[in-house]
Amino acid sequence: MKFDAQSAAEPDVKRRGRQRSAEAFSAILSATCQLLEKKCLRDVTAEAIAQRSGVSKATIYKWWPNKNFVALDAFLMRMTRDVPTPDTGSAQKDFTEQLKSLVHFYVSPAGKLYCQFIAECQSNPAFLGVFRERFLQSRRNDVRVMWQRGIARGEIRSDVDGEIVLDLIYGPIIFRLLAGHGVLSDQQAEAIVEAVFRGIKA
Repeated sequence: MKFDAQSAAEPDVKRRGRQRSAEAFSAILSATCQLLEKKCLRDVTAEAIAQRSGVSKATIYKWWPNKNFVALDAFLMRMTRDVPTPDTGSAQKDFTEQLKSLVHFYVSPAGKLYCQFIAECQSNPAFLGVFRERFLQSRRNDVRVMWQRGIARGEIRSDVDGEIVLDLIYGPIIFRLLAGHGVLSDQQAEAIVEAVFRGIKA
């Protein structure tokens, strides 16, 4: 079964002769988030999601290939809500505030699911492709807006590779999350952004 990521993200799209129920779609994602706050990904089943959401398992499998893809959409929904893209008038402050909210999310029960997704990606090429498209690319597109605003305002050097800078800002947080060797805190988020901006300010 081929997973249509765009279709899964838009419950009001008409496909296969039937309009999706936005209420059922939302109920499935909410139920999945609630389950994943108490159990790890491998222990959450489609049956449990169906029971908690009140939506049939057949409906879940009509919209997603398996529970991992449901979990990914639920994770992205929660992150979009909890990690906004600020516009403070300063690129450095935007990145600092955004990184702080990201840290708070990743240390929460919902955010810890990220490590489980990374583990799943190692042995599941299909999931890896969707993870990169649905999660990594969409989140990078959001933060590129902050980068581009900084260049337009003359705050950031235009000759610097923005993709490398995004890796420099967000990479340490991900590395600490996965390896567990360092603290994840507001102070560390501030220090990371300050260190990067020392080298890219116009």
